[in-house]
Amino acid sequence: MIYPKIPLAQSIIEICLAKGITTIIISPGSRNAPLTIGFVNNPAFQCYSIADERSAAFFGLGIAQQTKQAVALVCTSGSALLNYYPAFAEAFYSQIPLIVISADRPQSKIDIGDGQTIRQENVFENHSLYNANLDEDVSKENDAKINRAIDTSLNEKGPVHINAPFEEPLYETTSELSVEVLVNGFATFIPVPIIEDLSEYAEIWNSSTRKMILVGVNEPYAINDTTLAALGEDESVVVMTETTSNLHHSTFINNIDTIITPFTTKEYEDFCPDILVTFGGMIVSKRIKAFLRKYKPKHHWHIDTLRAYDTFGSLTKHFEVNPNSFFESFMPLVRVVKGDYFEKTNAVKILREEKHEIYLRKLPFSDFVVFEKVIKNLPKHCQLQISNSSAIRYAQLIDIDPSIEVYCNRGTSGIDGSTSTAIGAAVANKKQTVFITGDISFLYDSNALWNQYIPKNFKIILVNNGGGGIFRILPGHEESAVFNTFFETSHCFTAEHLAKMYGFEYTVASDEKSLSASLSAFYNQSDKPSILEVFTPTLENDKILLQYFKELV
Repeated sequence: MIYPKIPLAQSIIEICLAKGITTIIISPGSRNAPLTIGFVNNPAFQCYSIADERSAAFFGLGIAQQTKQAVALVCTSGSALLNYYPAFAEAFYSQIPLIVISADRPQSKIDIGDGQTIRQENVFENHSLYNANLDEDVSKENDAKINRAIDTSLNEKGPVHINAPFEEPLYETTSELSVEVLVNGFATFIPVPIIEDLSEYAEIWNSSTRKMILVGVNEPYAINDTTLAALGEDESVVVMTETTSNLHHSTFINNIDTIITPFTTKEYEDFCPDILVTFGGMIVSKRIKAFLRKYKPKHHWHIDTLRAYDTFGSLTKHFEVNPNSFFESFMPLVRVVKGDYFEKTNAVKILREEKHEIYLRKLPFSDFVVFEKVIKNLPKHCQLQISNSSAIRYAQLIDIDPSIEVYCNRGTSGIDGSTSTAIGAAVANKKQTVFITGDISFLYDSNALWNQYIPKNFKIILVNNGGGGIFRILPGHEESAVFNTFFETSHCFTAEHLAKMYGFEYTVASDEKSLSASLSAFYNQSDKPSILEVFTPTLENDKILLQYFKELV
């Protein structure tokens, strides 16, 4: 076996191995050579080389998202480390375990004018669950910090930072380990299923005729079918889900904006729940957040083992337990309550579905038509990755097959690493992976394609409307040179040459006929990854979307 000669590098590698951290994303560099040498020469590690650190971090995030295991990111010193920050913040808010291991100069070289040197210690402090600032020499203190960083990432589901100073020479190797590392026993944190008597809350529940369950980002198949059935059959309960909730039942409301956007003041007042129960991650719908902030429920209970954000300014109880355990203990305590809360909401749902279909049938070719057709024609049992901005918001308006697993970086809701994340997820999850993205997000993260690990069945559907179309539907939009340049970022670029450079199959659609023909062949191309670029008109999309909500009443 080949080991780096520097003892500190040996310690980091051996502790990672002992803790089961075996997926390593390495961005090439010199200062991190001792770590690279050790990781790539040990067959126990699965190592990936991604040159662009920002892309590398999101690639690792995608793998961790799918495997639920921590992934280590390894980079050289200097600005390389800063490029991890967007994915680091996403991991923090999406509760995904990432372990950043940065090589550094020794402290004596910091702030003296040495090259490729910045103040690396605690650089992620605002979003890091733990910062292990190591000393250059091997020590029990260093080992304890490394152990704590890894354990924290695994237990608290988030990112940590290990900063390791190395002095030259960096490339020397040895065939024997020179360290005996301290490895703390790791006990996974298992939350107590129920930490208190729920009878008090059951009484509140049983006395209410208007209960809303609102689910944010949620893992597929995470909630028991028995719980879903019980919630779906209670006429005093309305369950509202999003595309990223991965929850399905015939009675659930899965198109929140379609339901509530056209409400009058009186309808909003009537719809306000007495009890709001939330679980899962971030909520996409701005309209449901605005509604619940204005029409506050009397009780807001959030169910999560780790965090409870007071998103609506009305949080009254945090149940620190996973949703399955909560409902398994809670449902036997509740009784059926007569009421018309679900009945009235379901009547609105049926009306909206009818109006939705009528409106779609008369639309010209546009973003809305494309998203409707693309989502309706996704392969069953595939993994769907969606970029932020317009793409995820259009997806919220369209029914999706229950067999499809849906993911989106909603922790920070950024467009910066959606493609890289999708590729990492495709590598980790062997299912057919489809990534739907807008043009600005795709161009922003085009280095994601600079990746030798992309599966042959990875598919990108790129909706290109020539700019950041979402800004056209926001208040204050007006056609001007300032708007086009600094908000919408108008452009005339396509993915054609990128596809050729990176070895993707490339297909174009610009109307319904060509889109239908392209989709029918798109998923049968398996000899190399593919891009289907769909061109839509720039100026009509915002008017079509805004008119949609007016046509629903």
